[in-house]
Amino acid sequence: MLNRRHLVLGFVAALCATPALAQEKINVVATFSILGDLVKNIGGDRVVVATLVGPNGNAHMFSPTPADARKLGAAKVVFVNGLGFEGWMTRLVKASGTKAPTVVASAGIKTQKMEDDHHPGRMVTDPHAWQSIANVKVYVANIRDGLRAADPAGASVYDANARDYLGKLDALEQEVRAALEKIPAARRKVITTHDAFGYFASAYGMEFIAPAGVSADSEPSAKDVARIIAQVKRQKIPAVFMENISDPRLMQQIARETGAKIGGTLYSDALSDASGPAASAIDMMRSNVRELSKALAP
Repeated sequence: MLNRRHLVLGFVAALCATPALAQEKINVVATFSILGDLVKNIGGDRVVVATLVGPNGNAHMFSPTPADARKLGAAKVVFVNGLGFEGWMTRLVKASGTKAPTVVASAGIKTQKMEDDHHPGRMVTDPHAWQSIANVKVYVANIRDGLRAADPAGASVYDANARDYLGKLDALEQEVRAALEKIPAARRKVITTHDAFGYFASAYGMEFIAPAGVSADSEPSAKDVARIIAQVKRQKIPAVFMENISDPRLMQQIARETGAKIGGTLYSDALSDASGPAASAIDMMRSNVRELSKALAP
């Protein structure tokens, strides 16, 4: 009788303890929305991701708050793009006092150069590496390894999620190339609000021309606008595109005065909100290719 009672009590205790055995999610911080989406896809149900610069946010103009410092303080691991993209991150890490390791998602990528917005003629490392699908695969591997190191018990989950996502990227690559191949070579050039598509251009045979001397974090002068208009006319650029992080009025003025077609919105440094066409990194690439194809195809 005693043994039976012990068995029943043990069974009840095991049932009561089950919730406590549920896997506790780890807190993760990603610096901007595109990176945050990649981390969510690889982390899956094992992570809670806090993103500092949210959808449609401009990381170039971001000013961290005490709430952002608290997010870092609670994090088990922090993911950054690197390549000089988050100029404010060093100060934020110091202010937060976080001891969480920082994973640079772009580590190992073959970088390109771009002209410094603030110093025309000076070349700097282009941080917008996520605009090439081949580079996103490197991001995925770095994110997987960073999560494995922070949460070894979840290694098999992170490995499986990364394999699944890499398969989706392979399919996306084929889709993107098939769509862009339909655009004649002579029409594969556009003007965008700032120089964020260099890696896309190199990967897919496009020419993205950002107005010289115009920064993502400043308003262009009348002289800047006149120079851009002359450039569009001189190079016979067929379309100008707005970006979700920039004021659309500049592109609208250029289109009016040159006759260039206004393309749709391109997503460069941030995803759209959940109801928009670029709510994930994969949807962002599809949306950009769709808008380019509509504006440039004959």
